Amino acid sequence: MLSSLVGQKLLRHGRDPARGIPDPYKMKPAAVDSRILALAAQVTESSDRDVPVLLLKLKEILNSTSLGSKESQKIKQDLYYYNLVQYCMLVLKQDYSRLPGGWATAAQLSEILSQCCVGLEVKEDPEEFYNKLLPSAVDNLLFLGRRLQARFIRAIKDEEKSEFLRCFRTVTDAICWLFGGHIQLTECVLQSNHFLQLLITDDVETATAMMSVLQNILRANSSVLLHVDEKILHSVLDELVYKLSSTTNPVTGNAATKVLLSVAESHPQLVELLSTRYKGLRTLLSKQWAGKGFDRNLNQLSDLLYSESCRKGEMQRLHQAACLIQAVWRGFQTRKRLKTLPIAVTALQRSFRAKRKQELQHLKRLKEDETLRQQLQLQRQRAMRLFHERQLTLLEIVHAGQVDRYIQETEGKAALTIQRHWRGYRTRRKVHQQRQSLKQHKAAVTIQRAAPQMAEEMSKELHRQAQEKLAQYLLRSSVDRRAEQRREALLAQVNTDMELLMTAPSLMEATEKDLDVFMSRSVPVACKARQSHNTMLKYTRWPWWKKLGDEFMDDDMIPDDVLNTEFGTLFIGGSKSS
Repeated sequence: MLSSLVGQKLLRHGRDPARGIPDPYKMKPAAVDSRILALAAQVTESSDRDVPVLLLKLKEILNSTSLGSKESQKIKQDLYYYNLVQYCMLVLKQDYSRLPGGWATAAQLSEILSQCCVGLEVKEDPEEFYNKLLPSAVDNLLFLGRRLQARFIRAIKDEEKSEFLRCFRTVTDAICWLFGGHIQLTECVLQSNHFLQLLITDDVETATAMMSVLQNILRANSSVLLHVDEKILHSVLDELVYKLSSTTNPVTGNAATKVLLSVAESHPQLVELLSTRYKGLRTLLSKQWAGKGFDRNLNQLSDLLYSESCRKGEMQRLHQAACLIQAVWRGFQTRKRLKTLPIAVTALQRSFRAKRKQELQHLKRLKEDETLRQQLQLQRQRAMRLFHERQLTLLEIVHAGQVDRYIQETEGKAALTIQRHWRGYRTRRKVHQQRQSLKQHKAAVTIQRAAPQMAEEMSKELHRQAQEKLAQYLLRSSVDRRAEQRREALLAQVNTDMELLMTAPSLMEATEKDLDVFMSRSVPVACKARQSHNTMLKYTRWPWWKKLGDEFMDDDMIPDDVLNTEFGTLFIGGSKSS
């Protein structure tokens, strides 16, 4: 499975995966080291079990050139080009307890991987290298370190423990070498779950090695702790403080103190975090670790924490003084307001009572208006009902030959009543307008009296213009009055028709007398309506073959040639309104 990776790369770039021989028509412009081609071919043809041992030959290839030279860069580029670097990264996840060379091979491969990645400049698809391969390499190295740490802790024999410890330190050195060449990987190391698991251990040797890795991270990138997640930062600091408080081993204490000192020196914000989150840390350092051989680092860390605590004490003192000043000022303001409180309360109560009185009056007015409106509506309905009852009663009493004369008399009386009310309204409005005109005339006379004597010709011209404007005004006012009279008559007629429709009974309760109110008394109109109704009934009863030309028409539509009747005219109570 692993061998297919190199084979695909060789085939993609013009090389035979089975032989590792370059294709002369698809070769790269620069010559490739024959050892790399041979190794790539061997890896392609070998099984996964033999690949790690074969990859150890990369160390000899890398050591054949001086570090930082152009030849070294060319070799690293060719190794990456033929996926041998990716191979070194992938094989780190194998179980080396059953492979030739054991875990020592894995440690050597980690060293080879870091040596290949540092100083490598990738020109083709750099995102693949920087964003995928390097973070994966860091994760695989940390995972390998966890496996070595677990086997070191479980080992019983001293030889096995020393061997596993040596391999573990080799892996940690490879990690340090890798993020030393690529500073952006320091954040990846801290954010990895494997790193925190490696740090959280009670073993002295591996814990000291991991704290050394953390110190190297801070040396390479002093601001990295400010960019990692807050939860990760707290977890790392919690573990370091826990090691100081839970053990008496001077090696562990010295390593944890150095790391905390590096953390405190990296940024003042971290000093503040240590002082606030671990308030008893300075006391712990002075009581438990004084005189253990690393007093210099211990004193420097204590001084940083003490300076931060003093600064916080000064800030707290200033804060208390500010609070005291604010309290005195608020008390003075409160006492000052209490002296003027009765006047303010009296004014507030007066304003509240006045506002409440206005609201009550407004609600009362609205209630009275609503009651009056309901009474007027009820009186109108009663009057209409009484009028219809009286009309029906008189129709029953009056002889059939005198019905038309009675209706004409009734309509005449109604017309006279409407005219009387309209003349009264018009007269009142005319008097109001004349009153306004009289005021304007008096004002004009007053102005003319105060003005200087005008020339005769100018006076005549002004008189003529005034006469023309007056004539225009009178003409417009007469036209407006006629239009207003017509609108009022139509509005009264519409209101009467609307009242009849609103007070009409339902179809189930309607009688022939009720229907007579809505029937037209004009014989030609009634005959035309009956004829139109019969035409519509006949059209709906036609057979289908007579409607073949009307299949695209609505079901409720009647052709104009069948039904030639004007609609939109309503006859209510003998009156016609279009």
